[in-house]
Amino acid sequence: MTCATDINPSLSSNDAAVLQALFDAESAPSSAVKVDPSLPSFPHIDITPTELEALKSRELHAVRQLQAPSGSVVPRETIRSAVAELDALIAESPSYPSAYVNRAQALRMLINVESGQESKEEDEGFALFAPANSEIASQLFSDLGQAIALATPKSAASSISPAQARLLADAHTHRGYLLLKAARMKAKRKEADARDEEGGPERLRGLGKDEIEEMASRDFFFGGRYGNPVAQQLAVQTNPYAKMCGAIVKEVMRKEVEGS
Repeated sequence: MTCATDINPSLSSNDAAVLQALFDAESAPSSAVKVDPSLPSFPHIDITPTELEALKSRELHAVRQLQAPSGSVVPRETIRSAVAELDALIAESPSYPSAYVNRAQALRMLINVESGQESKEEDEGFALFAPANSEIASQLFSDLGQAIALATPKSAASSISPAQARLLADAHTHRGYLLLKAARMKAKRKEADARDEEGGPERLRGLGKDEIEEMASRDFFFGGRYGNPVAQQLAVQTNPYAKMCGAIVKEVMRKEVEGS
C-alpha cells in the first residue's frame, strides 16, 4: 500500500517509508522473526524428545479422526471422540500448545456439524455465535489463546523454532478469522436491530464491531509476522488506520476526477 506517497508526493523518502511501515504489515521492521531450526520444537516444555514424540503420536491419532474424504462430513460422535482424546492429552500435558490448537479446530467442526452448517460459510458464523453454542465457542477461543500464550517467546527478540512459528502463525490467523466473523455478525445484528440473546465467546460480548475488528487485525498482524502470507494481507485490509488512509486516497482521487 502506498498511501503516503499517493496523498502527498512531496513527502521525503524517509517520511514515506515510515508511513509505509505503519500501513503495510509486510514492510514493518517487527515482521522479521528469528527462526532457529536447531531449537527444540517447544523450548518451554521440559520433557525428553522421546516423551514429546509420544505426545505428537497421540495428538496425530486424534487429529486423523477429523479427516474425511472430500465431499463427506465427519460424524458427530467421531468429532466428540477426537475432542475427548485431546481433552485427556491436555489434562496430562497442559503445557503442550499444539493440542489446544487442534482441539479448537475440533470444537469448531463440532459446532458446525451439530448446527448442520458444515458447508455454508455465512451460516457457520451464525452457528458459531448462536447462544446455544456459547460454551463451546468460549472454549474454542480459550484454547487458541492458551496455545498462543504457551508458544509465544518471552521476548520479541528471542529466536523461535520452526514448530513454534507454524503454530503461532496458525493460531493467530485462525483466531483472527473467527474475530472477523464475529465483527460481521455484530454488524448484522445492529442492522437488524436484534434484541435477542447475544451468544458467542464470553470475552466478546458487549464489544462493538470496530473493537472486534481491531482485535482481528492484531491477530492477522501476528499471524503474518510468524509466516502466514494470507494473514499479512488481511492485517492490512483490517487495519483501521490503513482503511482510513484508503478512504482518504479514494476521496482525493474522486475530487481529482471531478475537477478534471
